[in-house]
Amino acid sequence: MSSKPRNRAMWLRVAVFAFAVMSFAGPQVSAQAVYQALQEREKVTSPVRSAQVLPDGLTEAIDSLYSAFALENNLPGISYGIIIDMALVYTGNCGFYDLAGSRPVTPSTAFRAASMTKSFTALAILKLRDEGKLGLDDPVQIYLPELKNLKYLTQDAPVLTIRHLLTHTGGFPQDDPWADRQLETTDEELDAILAEGVSMSNVPGISYEYSNLGYTLLGRVIKAVSGESYQEYVAENIFKPLGMTSTVWEYTDLPDGVMAHGYRYLNGEWSEEALLHDGPFGAMGGLISTVGDFARYAIMHLSAWPAGSGPDDGSTGDGPDDRYSGSVAGDCPDGSTPEEGLAVRSTNERLAGGGPDDRPVKRSTLREMHSPSSGVAHSSSILYPGGSDCNVTVAYGYGLRWSLDCMGRRKIYHNGGLPGFGSNWTIMPDYGIGVVAFSNRTYGSTWAVNQKVLDLIIDGMKMLPRAITVSDILRTRMNELVRILPGWDVTGSESIFADNFFADYYIDELQARSTRIFREAGEIAHIRELIPENNLRGSFVMEGKNGSITVGFTLTPEATPRIQSFSIAFTPNSSEK
Repeated sequence: MSSKPRNRAMWLRVAVFAFAVMSFAGPQVSAQAVYQALQEREKVTSPVRSAQVLPDGLTEAIDSLYSAFALENNLPGISYGIIIDMALVYTGNCGFYDLAGSRPVTPSTAFRAASMTKSFTALAILKLRDEGKLGLDDPVQIYLPELKNLKYLTQDAPVLTIRHLLTHTGGFPQDDPWADRQLETTDEELDAILAEGVSMSNVPGISYEYSNLGYTLLGRVIKAVSGESYQEYVAENIFKPLGMTSTVWEYTDLPDGVMAHGYRYLNGEWSEEALLHDGPFGAMGGLISTVGDFARYAIMHLSAWPAGSGPDDGSTGDGPDDRYSGSVAGDCPDGSTPEEGLAVRSTNERLAGGGPDDRPVKRSTLREMHSPSSGVAHSSSILYPGGSDCNVTVAYGYGLRWSLDCMGRRKIYHNGGLPGFGSNWTIMPDYGIGVVAFSNRTYGSTWAVNQKVLDLIIDGMKMLPRAITVSDILRTRMNELVRILPGWDVTGSESIFADNFFADYYIDELQARSTRIFREAGEIAHIRELIPENNLRGSFVMEGKNGSITVGFTLTPEATPRIQSFSIAFTPNSSEK
């Protein structure tokens, strides 16, 4: 029978929300004078942010975004969590996980994560690689002899490798509609598919084409190398170390009333999708999890950034501290009975007790997963509310997508979509934030709303990207440059410049240009803090009476880095333009 009247009544309750975001030198300046200004400069630092407590107005705005998104996209239910600085700080839920019983989504509701599973598969492969049990450029047929008779499209085709499968460059066709219905396929049935032969759409290594079959084969490789099923290996080596106790592969392993029912929305009505049992195709999309559990996995990925000199042995933290107290989430206007505070606390308490072996792989391995490897593309779209088109470069890493937008904001993410379910998780390593959201509608991706929420958090909390630490040598070279500007008297300082420097930059031209710029800038008031681009490249700004001087420089890769390139530019004050 039609569920439309009852469904509409349900969303009358959901539709009551507050969508508004709550208000939250004279002509010649001496080198000595400039150096004194350097010693007195004002240091610019990122504002300290209280990451563990979101302002009430911000949480209400977040809830409003998710409620509106669920309503507009006909999602029966949605569950979401916000991560900031290595902690799950907020969770919320809207709608129902079971429409027939009008049972509301709670923090304990489990959803199928669909293709968000792929990063678990990639992580397992990399763990085996790190242990020396396989190589990414190994032919897959070493581990799966049934692929020795794979029919390539050309005689010069390279043999299919593990890396090809990881990066969706194996030459298999995009197979979402077909593969999405294969979760219940048994090992014997997959054996038959492979024995009969697999058709290819391209030569391996030529182009990116998203392949669920490819990740299913990676699951087979994990089984062959580890000696246990893919599901057992991932559960023991990823779920267990991270404390993901509510994450399973088979929905019948969950207690009654935990698994969300999946729905399709068509012609104004919802119809329930049949839940599929687990099988070998689970390696491409079979994971079942909760927001709290998946947040633990996302936090592990955030813990890989920034690169540092601390232990790279799997540590998730130094033990309990105040950062893990968590916040009590507010109600989402859906008539449910939220247990968000409990979900936040339980997730963070387990994280706080982490020891050195809690991370399944090294931090550097996680960063490897986050690096673009294939499928590089460029697009332009309106990413930020009220903004103009924003150019975005996207690519695929290992089981994860990577993007960099026009504002320099880097994201690591993956969507999930299956009959009955849709999801997305996204992290922004440079800001230390992330979000995960599940829905129970066929291909009901939560990517769009998650991006709006991340943008809202950055703006609402006035976040800046994490600052790069200034290296000692970079600061030393800056001070040395300041001492010789603008006259370029390098007597006794020749050793700070690389062999190429004065062959590429004529001293008389350096003197003339620098003197002219300092004269235009006027008396130097102060020098801002050095802005590092990396360990060996940076820039700094000298603020003068009439404008600012920007100096950039790059050091050599020698044991004692020297200055190899230099730039200087003047920007007049707005009143002087």
